[in-house]
Amino acid sequence: MSKLSLNFSSLMAVAMLLTLGACSSSSSSAPVDLSPEASAGREVSISAGCASCHGADGNGNVGPNWIGLADSQVTLSDGTVVTADDDYLYTSIKEPGAMKRRGASGIMPSNKLTDDEIASIIVYIRALK
Repeated sequence: MSKLSLNFSSLMAVAMLLTLGACSSSSSSAPVDLSPEASAGREVSISAGCASCHGADGNGNVGPNWIGLADSQVTLSDGTVVTADDDYLYTSIKEPGAMKRRGASGIMPSNKLTDDEIASIIVYIRALK
């Protein structure tokens, strides 16, 4: 392997680490006022990787902020305004590209969350008032 390609590979590895670092949450401590159900949803979001972009405390980072999201008005990329109710949250988690938010620069990766896991995450998002 040439010196140039090795240097390029090294630079790409550093860039990937920096990108992953930008997605990581700045705090691993849970909000103190979560119900057991919401705490379980928080744990699912961490173990499934959601928190790497939405933040361990739902405060966003690369992905949208979850604090105050439930029942708020969300403008989609086509200009449609929807309420972030349970159906919206479920669809956004289950089919990430189905209801893309206006101004979103990327798209959430697909996942293999079960309906129970999604329901648990929704309880957590609802707890983040």
